[in-house]
Amino acid sequence: MEITASLVNELRKKTGAGMMDCKKALTEAGGDIEKAIELLRKKGASVAAKRAEKTANEGLILTKIIDNNKTGIIVEVNCETDFVAKSADFVEFANEVLNTIAEKKPKTVSELLQSDSLNNKLNDILGKIGEKIEISRFALDSLENGCIMGYVHPGAKLGVLVKFQNVNNSAEGLASIGKDIAMQVAAMKPICVYREEVPKDLVEKEIEIYKEVARKEGKPEQILEKIASGKLNKFYQENCLFEQEFIKDNSKTVGDLIKEFNQNNKTSVKIQGFRRYHLGDEKK
Repeated sequence: MEITASLVNELRKKTGAGMMDCKKALTEAGGDIEKAIELLRKKGASVAAKRAEKTANEGLILTKIIDNNKTGIIVEVNCETDFVAKSADFVEFANEVLNTIAEKKPKTVSELLQSDSLNNKLNDILGKIGEKIEISRFALDSLENGCIMGYVHPGAKLGVLVKFQNVNNSAEGLASIGKDIAMQVAAMKPICVYREEVPKDLVEKEIEIYKEVARKEGKPEQILEKIASGKLNKFYQENCLFEQEFIKDNSKTVGDLIKEFNQNNKTSVKIQGFRRYHLGDEKK
């Protein structure tokens, strides 16, 4: 059977695959469009193998809050180019990944990919787009006596979950400051919530740096500890979420924001932790 341009175009419209891929599939299928579609779907797996050495540093970060704010999900789905990341097919697939996590509550990416429906969609999009597609990481957090707030920065390359403890139904308004604090995490990139959580080796390294700098500036040895202590406080204020200046009002800290909220609502809400996913970060 002759493989006409109109036949190739019809297959291309149905699958979104490239012109040459469509022609090859139709030739192999003897002009049978349904068989060609099946061949292109199978090709998705070979596309993935062929592109395994490629880097997938573009993509989307998505969040989803479910179970009456008791559960939060954040996921990073990657592709090779920003063009594909903005495509309707990729956005739809990334949202399918997010919804599957919410439904199945898997513990690992391998467990997530045991979903036949998701695997089929992955093969479909691989055959259609021809880029390396990767579910890099996800987290699913749940709190019984608390709530989780999410934020995705415009462009979906940066997303945040923030966990709050001791939240009850009377804690009105937490949604507002919860989003503000999630935006704070996105903008200011804290390393932890409280200074007590900063890794000891990092603290020791900072102290040594401060002392060495002061020493080279000719400061007396007996005051190096005091200088380092002052600089360490500044380090905590810049890197610990609770002590950071609030981005919307630098006359107060994030800690002040929580304190005011608790006073106004007669609550004892506390920030338990956060997750911050930035596209292309080292995967944890």
